[in-house]
Amino acid sequence: MLKLEKLTFSYPRRHEPVVDDFSLDLGEGGIYGLLGPNGAGKSTLLYLISGLLTPKSGRVTIKGIDSSRRLPETLSDIFIVPEELTLPAVRLDAYVKMNAPFYPRFSHEDLQRHLSTFEVNDIARYKLSSLSMGQKKKIFMCFALACNTSLLLMDEPTNGLDIPGKAAFRRFIASSASDDRIIVISTHQVRDIDRILDHVIIMNNRSLLLNETINAITDRLAFLNTSDRELIDRALVAQPGIGNAQIIVPNDGSYDTEVNLETLFELATTRRDVIDSLFNTQRKQ
Repeated sequence: MLKLEKLTFSYPRRHEPVVDDFSLDLGEGGIYGLLGPNGAGKSTLLYLISGLLTPKSGRVTIKGIDSSRRLPETLSDIFIVPEELTLPAVRLDAYVKMNAPFYPRFSHEDLQRHLSTFEVNDIARYKLSSLSMGQKKKIFMCFALACNTSLLLMDEPTNGLDIPGKAAFRRFIASSASDDRIIVISTHQVRDIDRILDHVIIMNNRSLLLNETINAITDRLAFLNTSDRELIDRALVAQPGIGNAQIIVPNDGSYDTEVNLETLFELATTRRDVIDSLFNTQRKQ
């Protein structure tokens, strides 16, 4: 569905490219976590995918169509939720009336369901511009999901949400996943999304480090919380804690663990050789 081919992009007056010869192929639906440090190019990549930025070289195709052409049939099937957003001084019903017609699969029933998940139905009577940033983000994400686009891009969606809001976010994203929809969530708040992902993408220094399903990762790696010194000493990576450590060890088939995104990110950024040998990353780019 989504193919990035040898993308290179740099901003004016910046010598180093933000994205350099970057390739990625997402061929099936699911929830993808796009991880990387600040400045790694995650937001830029989302804007390149959506066609809001044009690459210096390479291209992005969505269902075989170059997104930079910004054709109506492509734009109506993509929605991007930016990290920072501004909403107009209108009520939600007026906003929906103005914007929903651009999305052929928009569902009023889905919108109400998502609003209920976030418990923000009462906000509908207020002007959107008067809401707090957290409330604006909740409303905008509910509208985004109700558009039912094949591709939904979200940049740091949990920024500005309180603890109940983050829990509600996980519920409403998980309930919206399908085989014909790709949801890409770019974030450095990995604990907010670690249990809802189907797929992990890690980038750093303008390049792709890892592009794998959760199942493939846990088949090859075990994520443990342990005080066993022998295990810690032979771990691929270890993050010390109080009395124990979060570690990753090779999975010989005897472990059934959940991914810890923080330790996985450390492994990908400090032990590229291990990642390449386990997942053939170079061949997949």
